[in-house]
Amino acid sequence: MKIADLHFLVAEDHDFQRKMLAGMLVRLGAQHIIEAADGRAAFEMMQVLTQPVDIVICDLDMPGMDGMEFIRLIGEARIPVSMILSSSHERSLIASVGTMTKAYGINLLGAIEKPATVQKLEKLIKLHQPFVVAEPRPARIVFSEAEISEALAAGQFEAFFQPKVDLATATVTGAEALAYWRHPRHGLVSPYAFVPALEAGGRIDELTWIMLRQAAAACRDWHTDGLDITVSVNLSLGSLASVGLAERITELVRAQRLEPRQMVLEVTETIAMTHLARALENLARLRIKGFGLSIDDYGTGYSSMQHLLHIPFTELKIDQSFVASAVEKDSCRVFLESSLDIARKLGLKAVAEGVETRAVWNLLKELGCDVAQGYFIARPMEAAQFPDWAAEWTPPD
Repeated sequence: MKIADLHFLVAEDHDFQRKMLAGMLVRLGAQHIIEAADGRAAFEMMQVLTQPVDIVICDLDMPGMDGMEFIRLIGEARIPVSMILSSSHERSLIASVGTMTKAYGINLLGAIEKPATVQKLEKLIKLHQPFVVAEPRPARIVFSEAEISEALAAGQFEAFFQPKVDLATATVTGAEALAYWRHPRHGLVSPYAFVPALEAGGRIDELTWIMLRQAAAACRDWHTDGLDITVSVNLSLGSLASVGLAERITELVRAQRLEPRQMVLEVTETIAMTHLARALENLARLRIKGFGLSIDDYGTGYSSMQHLLHIPFTELKIDQSFVASAVEKDSCRVFLESSLDIARKLGLKAVAEGVETRAVWNLLKELGCDVAQGYFIARPMEAAQFPDWAAEWTPPD
């Protein structure tokens, strides 16, 4: 939409700054602007206006009703509006309110640190998209234990593979195996719909071995085709606590004519710290046999430098919640930089998951991250599709 067609509300208690923002909007071509001196007046206006507001520019620190309460009321009332935050407070506070705004379901375009400029304002306004009334979502399908048992017996679970790319050279270096269910009625079902049920029913270990077999076979075929990459598989808690795990995995991998060094086994921080003695025995033995070991979702569990030193990891995989927000949130960027520094000092390969935008890709390159994984590169795909995709892959401009 053109700026002239948009309706703006400026909520700012300081008369001069409110008029200045309104003046900037006029310079950008806005023709529909209303002003409010605090959150209460702004919310009351939004409830009686015949023409809905498209974009609200909101100060945080206002007398009467401040910006946070105003945002909460908009969110609870489910008013479809885009929000631009305006504040002179520190970035960490603005970022926190930004997260709160999104949590209330409000479309946050971004934040402007005072003093605002026409350029900053225009950049954020251009991010606004007209609101579309969404179709009601169908109820989430809940699968019974019997259905999942039948699917396991029928071999309906299949490994899909998401590429891992070296950031320095933009070459494909590996793939992570992710479980999907080819359901006869519902089509392709993502792991979020059935993995919790498998864990609750104590059957996640069965899925783990299915993924190990399929991943090893796929990686062997890729190597036969000349694609020299590794494959990563997630280990379940049940597997990691099993005596003899390392021998079983080694036998499986070699039966597929694959070398242990060509497979990376991923474990979460929480799993690594559970049944610690058995986990350490299995992980140490797997490492001795040549498998790569990755600490997955780093930053979300009970990690510490001591734990990283106790377990022979070769790879540190930084959780997507920190990676995806590192461009816009200073706290996430600090955590990302610290994680990369820890990985370098410990001699671990650093992998960033959840790379979904060019901005995040560029930041990771700038910070010296080793490997990237996420939708910006590719979505998970079938094993047979992977070699053709890898052959055609070109790095982003």
